[in-house]
Amino acid sequence: MALDTIIEFKDADIFQKDNLILKDVNLTINKGEFIYFVGKVGSGKTSLIRTMNAEIPIKAKEAKEVTVAGINLIKLKTKHIPMLRRNLGIVFQDFKLLSDRSVFDNLQFVLKATGWKNKNEINNRIAKVLDRVKLGYKGYKMPHQLSGGEQQRVVIARALLNNPQIILADEPTGNLDPETSEDLMKIFLEMSNNGRTVIMATHDYNIVKKYPARTIQFVNGKVVEESENKEIDFSSLRD
Repeated sequence: MALDTIIEFKDADIFQKDNLILKDVNLTINKGEFIYFVGKVGSGKTSLIRTMNAEIPIKAKEAKEVTVAGINLIKLKTKHIPMLRRNLGIVFQDFKLLSDRSVFDNLQFVLKATGWKNKNEINNRIAKVLDRVKLGYKGYKMPHQLSGGEQQRVVIARALLNNPQIILADEPTGNLDPETSEDLMKIFLEMSNNGRTVIMATHDYNIVKKYPARTIQFVNGKVVEESENKEIDFSSLRD
Protein backbone atom coordinates (compact mmCIF):
# COMPACT_ATOMS: atom_id res chain seq x y z
CA MET A 1 0.00 0.00 0.00
CA ALA A 2 1.46 3.38 -1.05
CA LEU A 3 2.30 5.94 1.62
CA ASP A 4 -0.67 8.21 0.89
CA THR A 5 -3.17 5.41 0.17
CA ILE A 6 -5.91 5.26 2.78
CA ILE A 7 -8.30 2.69 1.24
CA GLU A 8 -7.38 -0.24 -0.98
CA PHE A 9 -9.39 -3.13 -2.42
CA LYS A 10 -7.66 -5.80 -4.51
CA ASP A 11 -9.63 -8.50 -6.33
CA ALA A 12 -12.47 -8.24 -3.80
CA ASP A 13 -15.88 -9.88 -4.13
CA ILE A 14 -18.55 -8.23 -1.95
CA PHE A 15 -21.36 -10.42 -0.66
CA GLN A 16 -24.60 -9.77 1.22
CA LYS A 17 -24.95 -13.10 3.00
CA ASP A 18 -24.71 -15.55 0.07
CA ASN A 19 -25.57 -13.01 -2.65
CA LEU A 20 -22.69 -11.66 -4.75
CA ILE A 21 -23.20 -7.88 -5.02
CA LEU A 22 -19.91 -6.68 -6.54
CA LYS A 23 -17.25 -8.74 -8.30
CA ASP A 24 -13.51 -8.11 -8.69
CA VAL A 25 -13.40 -4.74 -6.94
CA ASN A 26 -10.03 -3.07 -7.47
CA LEU A 27 -9.93 0.39 -5.96
CA THR A 28 -7.23 2.67 -4.53
CA ILE A 29 -8.20 5.87 -2.69
CA ASN A 30 -5.69 8.38 -1.36
CA LYS A 31 -5.74 10.70 1.62
CA GLY A 32 -7.62 13.92 0.97
CA GLU A 33 -9.45 12.69 -2.13
CA PHE A 34 -13.08 13.56 -2.81
CA ILE A 35 -14.78 10.68 -4.59
CA TYR A 36 -18.26 10.00 -5.88
CA PHE A 37 -19.77 6.52 -5.94
CA VAL A 38 -22.50 6.75 -8.60
CA GLY A 39 -25.11 4.29 -9.75
CA LYS A 40 -28.74 3.34 -9.40
CA VAL A 41 -30.28 2.33 -6.09
CA GLY A 42 -29.28 -1.29 -5.53
CA SER A 43 -26.11 -1.09 -7.65
CA GLY A 44 -23.79 -1.83 -4.72
CA LYS A 45 -22.71 1.61 -3.53
CA THR A 46 -24.02 1.15 0.00
CA SER A 47 -22.66 -2.41 0.15
CA LEU A 48 -19.14 -1.18 -0.56
CA ILE A 49 -19.46 1.56 2.08
CA ARG A 50 -20.75 -1.01 4.59
CA THR A 51 -17.73 -3.18 3.79
CA MET A 52 -15.42 -0.23 4.48
CA ASN A 53 -16.86 0.25 7.97
CA ALA A 54 -16.89 -3.53 8.64
CA GLU A 55 -20.67 -3.73 8.79
CA ILE A 56 -20.31 -6.30 6.01
CA PRO A 57 -17.40 -8.61 6.88
CA ILE A 58 -15.01 -9.82 4.19
CA LYS A 59 -13.21 -13.16 4.27
CA ALA A 60 -9.78 -14.14 3.01
CA LYS A 61 -11.26 -16.27 0.21
CA GLU A 62 -13.23 -13.24 -1.04
CA ALA A 63 -10.36 -10.79 -1.56
CA LYS A 64 -6.63 -10.51 -2.05
CA GLU A 65 -6.47 -7.32 0.04
CA VAL A 66 -8.87 -4.91 1.75
CA THR A 67 -7.29 -2.14 3.81
CA VAL A 68 -9.00 0.91 5.33
CA ALA A 69 -7.09 3.54 7.35
CA GLY A 70 -4.15 1.17 7.69
CA ILE A 71 -6.32 -1.67 9.05
CA ASN A 72 -6.53 -5.03 7.27
CA LEU A 73 -10.26 -5.80 7.15
CA ILE A 74 -9.73 -9.42 6.12
CA LYS A 75 -7.95 -10.11 9.43
CA LEU A 76 -10.06 -7.70 11.50
CA LYS A 77 -11.44 -9.22 14.69
CA THR A 78 -14.82 -8.16 16.02
CA LYS A 79 -13.30 -6.64 19.15
CA HIS A 80 -11.16 -4.31 16.98
CA ILE A 81 -14.03 -2.92 14.87
CA PRO A 82 -14.47 0.12 17.19
CA MET A 83 -10.80 0.99 16.55
CA LEU A 84 -11.50 1.01 12.80
CA ARG A 85 -14.65 3.10 13.19
CA ARG A 86 -12.88 5.80 15.18
CA ASN A 87 -11.14 6.61 11.88
CA LEU A 88 -14.47 6.91 10.06
CA GLY A 89 -17.26 9.46 10.07
CA ILE A 90 -20.57 8.14 8.72
CA VAL A 91 -23.24 10.42 7.22
CA PHE A 92 -26.58 8.72 6.64
CA GLN A 93 -29.43 9.82 4.38
CA ASP A 94 -32.01 9.10 7.07
CA PHE A 95 -30.10 10.97 9.83
CA LYS A 96 -30.45 8.33 12.61
CA LEU A 97 -30.63 11.02 15.29
CA LEU A 98 -31.99 10.17 18.74
CA SER A 99 -35.39 11.86 18.75
CA ASP A 100 -35.77 12.00 22.54
CA ARG A 101 -32.78 14.25 23.20
CA SER A 102 -31.38 17.58 22.06
CA VAL A 103 -28.74 18.14 19.40
CA PHE A 104 -26.14 18.67 22.14
CA ASP A 105 -27.17 15.46 23.90
CA ASN A 106 -27.05 13.51 20.64
CA LEU A 107 -23.44 14.56 20.18
CA GLN A 108 -22.56 14.08 23.83
CA PHE A 109 -23.91 10.52 23.63
CA VAL A 110 -21.48 9.68 20.81
CA LEU A 111 -18.48 11.17 22.59
CA LYS A 112 -19.19 9.35 25.84
CA ALA A 113 -19.72 6.11 23.91
CA THR A 114 -16.29 6.50 22.33
CA GLY A 115 -14.45 7.09 25.57
CA TRP A 116 -14.58 10.84 26.22
CA LYS A 117 -14.91 11.60 29.95
CA ASN A 118 -13.80 15.18 30.63
CA LYS A 119 -16.86 17.46 30.68
CA ASN A 120 -15.03 20.58 29.49
CA GLU A 121 -13.38 18.69 26.62
CA ILE A 122 -16.75 17.25 25.61
CA ASN A 123 -18.41 20.68 25.68
CA ASN A 124 -15.59 22.27 23.71
CA ARG A 125 -15.59 19.55 21.06
CA ILE A 126 -19.36 19.76 20.58
CA ALA A 127 -19.20 23.54 20.30
CA LYS A 128 -16.43 23.25 17.71
CA VAL A 129 -18.20 20.79 15.40
CA LEU A 130 -21.53 22.63 15.63
CA ASP A 131 -19.79 25.86 14.74
CA ARG A 132 -18.11 24.09 11.82
CA VAL A 133 -21.51 23.25 10.32
CA LYS A 134 -22.99 26.66 11.23
CA LEU A 135 -25.29 25.34 13.95
CA GLY A 136 -23.45 26.74 16.95
CA TYR A 137 -26.63 28.35 18.30
CA LYS A 138 -28.92 25.28 17.97
CA GLY A 139 -27.43 22.77 20.37
CA TYR A 140 -30.46 23.05 22.65
CA LYS A 141 -32.97 22.21 19.88
CA MET A 142 -34.67 18.85 19.53
CA PRO A 143 -34.24 17.12 16.14
CA HIS A 144 -37.91 17.58 15.21
CA GLN A 145 -37.47 21.35 15.64
CA LEU A 146 -34.89 21.43 12.85
CA SER A 147 -35.32 21.47 9.08
CA GLY A 148 -34.11 18.49 7.04
CA GLY A 149 -30.99 20.40 6.04
CA GLU A 150 -30.24 21.34 9.65
CA GLN A 151 -30.68 17.73 10.75
CA GLN A 152 -28.22 16.63 8.07
CA ARG A 153 -25.76 19.25 9.33
CA VAL A 154 -26.08 17.71 12.80
CA VAL A 155 -25.28 14.32 11.25
CA ILE A 156 -22.16 15.81 9.65
CA ALA A 157 -21.18 17.37 12.99
CA ARG A 158 -21.63 13.95 14.61
CA ALA A 159 -19.41 12.39 11.94
CA LEU A 160 -16.66 14.93 12.71
CA LEU A 161 -16.65 14.46 16.49
CA ASN A 162 -13.69 12.10 16.68
CA ASN A 163 -11.75 13.89 13.92
CA PRO A 164 -11.89 10.94 11.49
CA GLN A 165 -9.56 10.45 8.55
CA ILE A 166 -12.39 9.29 6.28
CA ILE A 167 -15.96 10.52 5.77
CA LEU A 168 -18.40 8.01 4.26
CA ALA A 169 -21.55 9.79 3.08
CA ASP A 170 -24.35 7.52 1.83
CA GLU A 171 -26.86 9.51 -0.26
CA PRO A 172 -26.53 12.52 2.09
CA THR A 173 -28.52 14.84 -0.19
CA GLY A 174 -31.23 12.31 -1.08
CA ASN A 175 -33.96 13.92 1.04
CA LEU A 176 -32.91 17.55 0.60
CA ASP A 177 -33.82 20.39 -1.74
CA PRO A 178 -31.21 21.57 -4.29
CA GLU A 179 -30.15 24.69 -2.36
CA THR A 180 -29.62 22.77 0.89
CA SER A 181 -27.77 20.04 -1.02
CA GLU A 182 -25.35 22.62 -2.39
CA ASP A 183 -24.69 23.99 1.10
CA LEU A 184 -23.80 20.50 2.29
CA MET A 185 -21.60 19.87 -0.74
CA LYS A 186 -19.53 22.91 0.19
CA ILE A 187 -18.97 21.43 3.67
CA PHE A 188 -17.86 18.09 2.19
CA LEU A 189 -15.49 19.78 -0.26
CA GLU A 190 -14.01 21.87 2.54
CA MET A 191 -13.37 18.67 4.52
CA SER A 192 -11.52 17.21 1.54
CA ASN A 193 -9.50 20.38 1.06
CA ASN A 194 -8.47 20.10 4.73
CA GLY A 195 -7.04 16.63 4.19
CA ARG A 196 -9.93 14.26 4.92
CA THR A 197 -10.91 11.60 2.44
CA VAL A 198 -14.57 12.03 1.50
CA ILE A 199 -16.53 9.29 -0.27
CA MET A 200 -20.04 10.24 -1.30
CA ALA A 201 -22.48 7.69 -2.69
CA THR A 202 -25.14 9.35 -4.82
CA HIS A 203 -27.43 9.01 -7.78
CA ASP A 204 -27.97 12.80 -7.91
CA TYR A 205 -26.46 13.54 -11.32
CA ASN A 206 -26.96 17.31 -10.90
CA ILE A 207 -24.57 17.34 -7.93
CA VAL A 208 -21.99 15.24 -9.80
CA LYS A 209 -22.12 17.56 -12.81
CA LYS A 210 -21.99 20.78 -10.78
CA TYR A 211 -19.14 19.68 -8.48
CA PRO A 212 -16.96 17.41 -10.63
CA ALA A 213 -14.52 15.08 -8.87
CA ARG A 214 -13.11 11.59 -9.29
CA THR A 215 -16.11 9.40 -10.01
CA ILE A 216 -16.54 5.64 -9.66
CA GLN A 217 -19.49 4.02 -11.40
CA PHE A 218 -21.36 0.96 -10.16
CA VAL A 219 -22.74 -0.89 -13.18
CA ASN A 220 -23.90 -4.50 -13.50
CA GLY A 221 -22.09 -5.68 -10.38
CA LYS A 222 -18.83 -3.98 -11.36
CA VAL A 223 -16.91 -0.94 -10.12
CA VAL A 224 -15.73 1.15 -13.07
CA GLU A 225 -13.49 4.23 -13.03
CA GLU A 226 -14.82 7.30 -14.86
CA SER A 227 -11.67 7.46 -17.01
CA GLU A 228 -12.38 3.98 -18.33
CA ASN A 229 -15.73 5.15 -19.68
CA LYS A 230 -14.46 8.52 -20.93
CA GLU A 231 -17.64 10.25 -19.76
CA ILE A 232 -20.27 9.49 -17.15
CA ASP A 233 -23.54 8.21 -18.57
CA PHE A 234 -25.84 10.27 -16.37
CA SER A 235 -28.89 8.42 -17.65
CA SER A 236 -27.54 5.38 -15.79
CA LEU A 237 -27.95 7.23 -12.51
CA ARG A 238 -31.71 7.58 -12.93
CA ASP A 239 -33.88 4.96 -11.29
